[in-house]
Amino acid sequence: MPLHYVYLVIAVAAETIGTTALQASNQFTRLGPTVLVVIAYAVAFYFLGVALKYIPVGIAYALWSGLGIVLIAVIGFAVFGQTLDLAALLGLGMIIGGIVVIQLFSNSATH
Repeated sequence: MPLHYVYLVIAVAAETIGTTALQASNQFTRLGPTVLVVIAYAVAFYFLGVALKYIPVGIAYALWSGLGIVLIAVIGFAVFGQTLDLAALLGLGMIIGGIVVIQLFSNSATH
């Protein structure tokens, strides 16, 4: 995997951690998760910025946000007991399909 995609994966992981901590912070009333939100988002934006040196912004943001959406939906289901109906699952499947199309067929995505 090219190093710029490693940076993007780190950004996605940090953003996912930050968003999970955001839910756990209980509207910023719990100190530990609130501090984690700030740190995780700082790491996420730093590594997204580094990845943008090599990946076009539209492609990087599509991958970052798409993967983040899917991961947060899975974490919401597994950790917080949030339900996903058929429409949500279909939508998430389309997001994953879009990511696959970008990676396999787009000349804009750097490989």
